[in-house]
Amino acid sequence: MTDTVVLVTGGSRGIGAAVSRKVAALGHKVIVNYTHNQAAADALVEEIKAAGGEAVAVQGDVQNEADVLHLFAEADKLGTLKGLVNNAGVVDYSQRVDEMTLERLTRMFSINVIGAFLCAREAVRRMSTKHGGTGGVIVNLGSAASKLGSPSQYVDYAASKGAIDTMTVGLALEVADEGVRVNGIRPGIIDTDIHASGGHPDRVAQLRSKLPMKRAGTADEVAEAILWLLSDQSSYTTGAILDVSGGRAILP
Repeated sequence: MTDTVVLVTGGSRGIGAAVSRKVAALGHKVIVNYTHNQAAADALVEEIKAAGGEAVAVQGDVQNEADVLHLFAEADKLGTLKGLVNNAGVVDYSQRVDEMTLERLTRMFSINVIGAFLCAREAVRRMSTKHGGTGGVIVNLGSAASKLGSPSQYVDYAASKGAIDTMTVGLALEVADEGVRVNGIRPGIIDTDIHASGGHPDRVAQLRSKLPMKRAGTADEVAEAILWLLSDQSSYTTGAILDVSGGRAILP
């Protein structure tokens, strides 16, 4: 076990949970952030501990600045923050843009964009040599939707992930000489419960035949790509956005 800490937002389920398990298995201490599902977060922490790792579940809504500050304060108690996986995000039910309410749009961008910025800000304040840090890595979770647009489904979600792509590149250049690397992942159709939260629990089955590889990806496959970006093996990689989409993001 090292004294290095990796913070995973939205870490109690899906891709976030897969990342938390794998990071802990490498000997890092993990902050498993969750918003509502404490039972899932606690169960994951117990699973990690049973495997010999160290993890702490911390409740916090990333769109709330006070929650973000608390989340990072808890990370500081464990050791030196070396990694942030900006994974927390939401989708919504399928709608056209001309049907979307201000409430929906505010929620979408507050969590998916502002939340990611707040977490990245706090990570840079700890990692950057400009602030007395010793370096670190930020991995932002985008989506293939940022390239596909998601018409008649959730253009707002796609736009929020487009903002994450832009933030990844801009922040990477901003802190490139301060010991902080910033990269992104664009998952495609991944078999997690996020589809159910958007009202489409059978979305993976419906789209399978249309996918280039004729299957959805898994949370573990995305997590492996994230682990590479977090590792020293990617030490000369920053500002990169890696598609983990089974080819879907390059369809015309």
